[in-house]
Amino acid sequence: MVELRAVPVDDRVARGLLTEYFALRAQTFPGNAYTTVFPSVETFTPPDGVFLVLFDDGDLAVGCGGIRRVADGPYGARYEVKHLYLRPETRGRGWGRLLLDDLERRARAWGAQELVLDTHHTLEAAGGLYASAGFTEIKPYNDNPNATRWYGLRLSFEGDEQL
Repeated sequence: MVELRAVPVDDRVARGLLTEYFALRAQTFPGNAYTTVFPSVETFTPPDGVFLVLFDDGDLAVGCGGIRRVADGPYGARYEVKHLYLRPETRGRGWGRLLLDDLERRARAWGAQELVLDTHHTLEAAGGLYASAGFTEIKPYNDNPNATRWYGLRLSFEGDEQL
């Protein structure tokens, strides 16, 4: 059974997963030019953000991801998906979608009108996940040196006639 738990981003388990994620990206990043920046606790503290860890079989941490509030976009309140990661041996089980859906649910609860994210074109499975969740390519909203693609998802709400 899998379970999502909100944890501080500097929690030992969260930090371990982020370390794995950053090391894997650095190994496979074109030109070995990956820039690693560990996130600050304040950035992922409600209601400005949250960091989730996915556990399998009780206490086995197998993935993570977070959202953080960024500057408002054209639709209003905007949250950014960051550090969505699953250990390689757990991929293909739908857990990435589970994480992404829960992050979207939390963003909506805080009044988000849009979710955005950046990624690298070499992360094909991630791009497929984002497309299947309704994200579409948008203009760059940041200057992340690790990104080559930017995606956005306009969040609709019941009674929202603009969509």
